[in-house]
Amino acid sequence: MLPGDLPLTLLCHPATPAPVVRTIEAGATRRADGTLSFHYCLRGDIVRLLIPTPDPAGRTDGLWEHTCFEAFVGLAGQTAYTEFNFSPSGQWATYAFADYRQPAAEPEVFAPPQITARVFAGRIELEAVVPPGTLDLSASEARLQIGLCAVVEARDLIDGRHSYWALRHAADRPDFHDRRGFVLELAAPRRTPGGD
Repeated sequence: MLPGDLPLTLLCHPATPAPVVRTIEAGATRRADGTLSFHYCLRGDIVRLLIPTPDPAGRTDGLWEHTCFEAFVGLAGQTAYTEFNFSPSGQWATYAFADYRQPAAEPEVFAPPQITARVFAGRIELEAVVPPGTLDLSASEARLQIGLCAVVEARDLIDGRHSYWALRHAADRPDFHDRRGFVLELAAPRRTPGGD
């Protein structure tokens, strides 16, 4: 497992090469109140990428069909996990699973994350803050196991327009749901007496 040190480098899946992307760095932090923050920085030939334009923030399905940053979060020792999709447009999606690709019987109601995205000449930066209570982590002492990922859509690649990036790829085809890719580990933050 990887420690929670920032930044971490995402790896492009070998089946989906992306010459227009130089690097993608990502990281996550966990606060004592249950807040989770995810950070991404993509560097490359930005004009050759298809970047979703700003839209009214809201829950939207199918974000992974375009350039999108993702996080998969599970508690150590449990099969359940949650998928987060964060678009540079400001839109988001969250899905609860009971086990590998098995939707939870009772869909959870998630509070919207706060997404800040900035596009520069040579990079895209995105930060997503998931509010406390979304994953009921405030009282949990369990370690989190996290997969940080990205889907990148390019304008002009002949061999396919999407590339898939993750901390670890464990299969011949990209599969962000594979728990073997949840290699970032975050312990419960220490609470200070009388503080947050």
